[in-house]
Amino acid sequence: MRHLVVPAALIAGALALTGCGGSGSGDSEAELSVSASYMPQPVTGDMAAGYFTIANKGGAKDELTSVTSDAAATVTMHETVGQSMEEVTSLDVPAHGQLVFKSGGNHLMFEKLKRKPRQGEKVTVELHFAKSDPITVEMPVKSATYNPATGH
Repeated sequence: MRHLVVPAALIAGALALTGCGGSGSGDSEAELSVSASYMPQPVTGDMAAGYFTIANKGGAKDELTSVTSDAAATVTMHETVGQSMEEVTSLDVPAHGQLVFKSGGNHLMFEKLKRKPRQGEKVTVELHFAKSDPITVEMPVKSATYNPATGH
């Protein structure tokens, strides 16, 4: 009788573990949110930068594929490699991770501004992803020398 107890316990444990698989919605999809967004007030009237953090609490990665804004003719994504800035067509948002846009690293470039944003205003941007629905962000315009406490 003792020999039956161990296999029964093993089977029960195995069945319990199979219930912990990837069937929950958080495990199979990205769960994206945006924080710490801002645009330093542009020095010139035709170009500006933008920064923010995308958090993904979900169990699947996603990709930021483009950014649009009524404030500029085009918005491009860039990453800094060494001392050079390179335009990219997408950036990964890792599962259970973050994609950070910060000064000296990943950033947005607003090109051919329709008007020069001023400190205290907000610029609306729409983030587009490979899998998730777009996210609209109200990006506050800060002073040209703004340095957030979060380091972005």
